[in-house]
This record gives sequence, structure tokens and C-alpha cells, in this order.
Amino acid sequence: MKTSRYSEAQIVSILKEAENGVPVPELCRTHGMMPLPGRRLQSNLP
Repeated sequence: MKTSRYSEAQIVSILKEAENGVPVPELCRTHGMMPLPGRRLQSNLP
């Protein structure tokens, strides 16, 4: 099984930023990820 590049705490932090209205492309640039994984993270939002 492939391990995640980001810890659970980092993912929670990124998702909280997204909930607060930070655009996904900006989050991706800030955290050094490509937009597709950022969209996948966003899809995990409740």
C-alpha cells in the first residue's frame, strides 16, 4: 500500500484552510502539491 506524502495532521490543516474559503489552487501552491491531489482532498470534505 502506498504511504501518504502528508501526515493526517497536515491533511486536516489543509482541509480546514479550504473550509475557511482559501481557493484550492492557492492551497496547492502553498503546500507544494499538484492541483489534482488538492481536488481529491477537497472531495473528502463533509
